[in-house]
Amino acid sequence: MPMPVQGICHRPLILPRASLAAPMPGYNRRLISPPFESKPPMYTLARQLLFKLSPETSHDLSLDLIGAGGRLGLNGLLCKAPAKMPVTVMGLEFPNPVGLAAGLDKNGAAIDGFAQLGFGFVEIGTITPRPQPGNPKPRIFRLPQAEAIINRMGFNNLGVDHLLARVAAAKYKGVLGINIGKNFDTPVERAVDDYLICLDKVYAHASYVTVNVSSPNTPGLRSLQFGDSLKQLLADLATRRAELALRHGKHVPLAIKIAPDMSDEETAQVAQALIETGMDAVIATNTTLSRVGVEGLEHGDEAGGLSGAPVRDKSTHTVKVLAAELAGRLPIIAVGGITEGKHAAEKITAGASLVQIYSGFIYKGPALIRESVDAIAALR
Repeated sequence: MPMPVQGICHRPLILPRASLAAPMPGYNRRLISPPFESKPPMYTLARQLLFKLSPETSHDLSLDLIGAGGRLGLNGLLCKAPAKMPVTVMGLEFPNPVGLAAGLDKNGAAIDGFAQLGFGFVEIGTITPRPQPGNPKPRIFRLPQAEAIINRMGFNNLGVDHLLARVAAAKYKGVLGINIGKNFDTPVERAVDDYLICLDKVYAHASYVTVNVSSPNTPGLRSLQFGDSLKQLLADLATRRAELALRHGKHVPLAIKIAPDMSDEETAQVAQALIETGMDAVIATNTTLSRVGVEGLEHGDEAGGLSGAPVRDKSTHTVKVLAAELAGRLPIIAVGGITEGKHAAEKITAGASLVQIYSGFIYKGPALIRESVDAIAALR
C-alpha cells in the first residue's frame, strides 16, 4: 500500500499547512503537529518531494526511510511512545493492543523501524511461496477527500525465503505476525498447498500466522472463505500446525483474515468453522469491494479493495456479528477505517481484543498509535 511520507510524521500531507493553525474539534493540537516543526526545512523538502511521486513510489521510498531509521534507532524520536497497556491475547503478551496491519511491509523490510514507532505488534506480508510481481501499475490510488485508498496490488512480494531473511536480520523481539497467501498462478483448488508451504517455512519465526483468504485482488481467493472450501483449508492447516507444534516444541496461533463483504449469516458460518477447526483468532476485516463513500471522487471507480474511513462501519459491523457468534471463544483482531483514536475504542467496544491500523497510519502518522492506545485505555 502507498506510504507517503506522512506515514512517518504526525499529520497527513493532504492538509494545507494553514489548516493546522486551528486544530479540528476533538483533536489534541499536540497530536497533529509534526515532530519536525522546529527542525530545519530538510524534512519539509523531503515531504514535498515524496508527495510529488506516485503513491507506490512514495511508499517504497518512505519504507526505506522507516527501515533506515529503525536500523539507526532513530524512529523512537519521531513521536512520544504510547502508554504501556499490556494485554494477553492468543496466549501472547502485547505491550499495547494497537498493531500494524499486514500490507504496509510486505517483505519485512522495516520491522525494527515500525516497532520503534510504538506499535504493540507488527504484522508483515502477505507473503507467497514464490516471488511474484503483482498486478500491473498503477495499482494504488489515494482518495484523500475520503481518507481512503484503493489498491489492487495482487500480493506483490519477494517470496517467503526473502521475508525470512529479513526477519532473521531484525532485532525486534516483540509480537510478530506473518501473513501468508497463495501465488496468483496456483489454482484455487490447490491453494492449500501454498498455505502449507508458507506455514512450514514461517512457523518457527512467527509469533502468530495469519491466513489471508480475503484479498479481492487474487482471482478466486475469496471463495476460500465459504462452506466446504473453508472447512477443508482450516482442517488441513490445523493438522499441519499440530505436526509443526510437535516438531518445534511450541504452539503458534493461527488467525484467519476475512472480508467485510459477507452477509451476517455467512460471517456467522465462518465463525463456527473457526471454532470447529481450532483456529486461534479472526482478523476482521480486509478491504471492501463496495464503493460507498467514494462515489464521484477521483479514482473512486478504480478496481481493487477500498480501505480507510469508508470501510469503518462495515468492518465494525462484522466485528459485532463475530463477537455475538463467538461469545468469547475466539479473540477478534479488528482492522478497517481507524483514522482517530475513538475508532479504535469503538472496535474494542464492538468485541475486539486487539486492533490494527493501516490506511489511517498513512493519513495520520504514528500519532495515531498513541491516540488509539489512549482511547482504548480510557474504556477501562
